Amino acid sequence: MATNPTTSALSAISLAEVTYLHPGQRGVRDLSLVLEPGGILALLGPNGSGKSTILSLVAGFRAPTQGKVSVLGSSVDPQLRRRIGMVFQESSLDDLMSVQETLWLHGRLFGLGGRNLHTRIEDLLELIGLADRSADRVETLSGGLKRRLELARAILHHPDLILLDEPSLGLDPESKAQLWETLLSVNTEGASILLATNDVSAAERYGRHVAFLDNGRLIAVGAASELKHDLRRDSVEVDWPGAPANLASTLATWPGVGGVTMVPPLVHATVDDASVFVPSLFQIAGGAIEGLRIHESSLEDAYFRLVGQSINNPPAEASPSPTETTSETPTAERIQE
Repeated sequence: MATNPTTSALSAISLAEVTYLHPGQRGVRDLSLVLEPGGILALLGPNGSGKSTILSLVAGFRAPTQGKVSVLGSSVDPQLRRRIGMVFQESSLDDLMSVQETLWLHGRLFGLGGRNLHTRIEDLLELIGLADRSADRVETLSGGLKRRLELARAILHHPDLILLDEPSLGLDPESKAQLWETLLSVNTEGASILLATNDVSAAERYGRHVAFLDNGRLIAVGAASELKHDLRRDSVEVDWPGAPANLASTLATWPGVGGVTMVPPLVHATVDDASVFVPSLFQIAGGAIEGLRIHESSLEDAYFRLVGQSINNPPAEASPSPTETTSETPTAERIQE
């Protein structure tokens, strides 16, 4: 996948230098991005980074103020929506309808009917595990089962493109696994998937490519392995108020230490072995360290290295630019196929 907008005719989605700003200047700015046919692209970033705006532009709910959006090889228009399925962040189900009525109505809206629609509904209810609940009202379903129903509704008409806005929000692990089992099955049949999420594990596990977004701008895009290419095995986050200004450059010279990023009072590093790094860090810090977190390195760490903030816990105000020492950092321009 590349960010080259000239490939739009061959792409499931192409955004070429697109800008759209909501009141308060939230939205996307000069953004170019491509999803290839049959691909899965995860848009990863905190709330307010522009993910939902991108979905609304692709779905045709909004038109860009600058730039061009192409979907399935053509400009966005109402007829194109017949080839798109969408799962919204908030539930859009009618609680008073039954499970079967929900799917039947959606099928009729998309021009399906007769025996073909009946068979399609039966197949989908089996696929999502709701065959025995077809006559039940939506209001009786758990949150996880409602999400399955929304997914079934989105794929009922065999769309070529599926748009997902935080599809697993609030779901338990079993429901998430069921959701993605269904999505991957549809993707295997040829549907392209655009996922907007701040779920790092879902983006890393299921996204063939991942796009980092921050304040409406594309920061980096590539396979998860590319985005994490310079990270070491362990991630160490240290709360160290008053840490020396030259700490990042000092730590980067230690054996087994990857890039070090400082966004006061946070010091972030990826290292080969946290059990070796941490005791040495305490030796030079004394009692100045107020907090410590260790975990296996992930896309969350790659995002922090580039942006200077967490995906799921962004600061209330913009962070100062991170002080970073690293050999090479992936950028939107560099990570391309």
